Amino acid sequence: MSVKIFVPGDSAALALGADAVAQAILAEAARRKVDVNLVRNGSRGMLWLETLVEVQTVKGRVAYGPVSEEDVVGLFEVNFHTGGKHALCLGLTEEIPYLKRQERLTFARVGITDPLSLEDYLAHDGYQGLRKALDMQSADIVQQVTDSGLRGRGGAAFPTGIKWRTVLNAAATQKYVVCNADEGDSGTFADRMLMEGDPYLLIEGMTIAGLAVGATQGYIYVRSEYPHSITVLNEAIAVARRADYLGANILKSGKSFELEVRKGAGSYVCGEETAMLESLEGKRGVVRTKPPLPAIAGVFGKPTVINNVISLASVPIILAKGAAFYKDYGMGRSRGTLPFQLAGNIKHGGLIEKAFGVTLRELLYDFGGGSASGRPIKAVQVGGPLGAYLPESQWDTPLDYEAYTNLWAVLGHGGIVVHDDKADLAKLARYAMKFCAIESCGKCTPCRIGATRGVEVMDKIIANQDRTAQIELLRDLCDTMLNGSLCAMGGMTPYPVLSALNHFPRDFGIGDFGIVKKDAASGGHHA
Repeated sequence: MSVKIFVPGDSAALALGADAVAQAILAEAARRKVDVNLVRNGSRGMLWLETLVEVQTVKGRVAYGPVSEEDVVGLFEVNFHTGGKHALCLGLTEEIPYLKRQERLTFARVGITDPLSLEDYLAHDGYQGLRKALDMQSADIVQQVTDSGLRGRGGAAFPTGIKWRTVLNAAATQKYVVCNADEGDSGTFADRMLMEGDPYLLIEGMTIAGLAVGATQGYIYVRSEYPHSITVLNEAIAVARRADYLGANILKSGKSFELEVRKGAGSYVCGEETAMLESLEGKRGVVRTKPPLPAIAGVFGKPTVINNVISLASVPIILAKGAAFYKDYGMGRSRGTLPFQLAGNIKHGGLIEKAFGVTLRELLYDFGGGSASGRPIKAVQVGGPLGAYLPESQWDTPLDYEAYTNLWAVLGHGGIVVHDDKADLAKLARYAMKFCAIESCGKCTPCRIGATRGVEVMDKIIANQDRTAQIELLRDLCDTMLNGSLCAMGGMTPYPVLSALNHFPRDFGIGDFGIVKKDAASGGHHA
């Protein structure tokens, strides 16, 4: 009887030797005449345990990890292929506390199925949302998404239903759906994990979006640094097209939707939706002025729905189980779940899908296990390289869009980067300015010139050259960038700078400077 063994084909697992482990398992199984069915699944998101190998047993899937190529012979010695005990045995995968305490809606299949197996996808409730959508009017699909409370998971948190309704009501002979998969924030990997681990979910979500707004063509804009994602998506699109889940006559409904992957060239600012559209059209990635909004004049000048990977991947479960089911998760105006990504100086880094309302302290210690160095955690940057640095006094604030806005912070794409007490926040703040100066598209003066001047001012502060006057100048500069930049690239650069200055003044050599009042100059651009 064949034994089913799972070895991830996810990029993170590959970087840690998953291919070598898979080959070693097949070679050793052949030597021992053990009939093995090896499945290359997605990653479960417990990255400190990669390569995580799972074995299907009568009791469920048993996990072993982290497994290296050298461990394989020893695993077979104890009959791991039948669930045998070993030092690397973690027990039943679903009982691992890190996984068991999550609420996996969007990532329900990731790590469980073969990502490119349409049969696996259908067996695990795939395409139920699309089948329901095919029997609905476009306006009713949009209403379901609106009622669910789904908001953009790319950073801006704009209500998805409102965006879709705008495109639905726009008069045009051609409309588009664009997925912004230019995942460029430091410490983020949720989009990549989903594209590599459950590509049909994104395809289904985009198809539903097309039906909802009357769009017949979609594009997935993927960063060039994600070659495995691009390969998996292209293969999955081809399979879905052959099975009539894409094309001119979806499941014989008479409705059509086509999909294409477009590769970005590696620009952070192309994560901004209008710069992404310019790049998608084959032009230099420069931010467009608004109005018109992309919902009215987007790609190729036509009405366009633009959503992040996680936003679109949240749609199928909303259609399949209803808006009320999804809205039951979360708090306040932040409904559903968000895949938080723990990175940096953290013992157990990885992906944690939780309903809004969990706290940073819970993620850092109940899931992350504290710092990897064993030293006290000093600062946590939430929301990417332009997110605020949060001190311990703010770690008990619920992870909720409005709660974080009140802190002059952002949830962004859910990236969380941890720093211990050796971190120098003045140098980290300087990095934010330098990052902006390098990545700015250059269209607006506050971002293009402000970031360059910001690096110079930061260097003077660090070198203690007229420090008091330079700090005053830095605050004034941040105020200009905050209120005058064309997009969030320049508008959010003050977040890490001012949060570092306000909460960690000693790193700037100014003693207990205190926290300034919440006015424009202290930070507060609503992304």
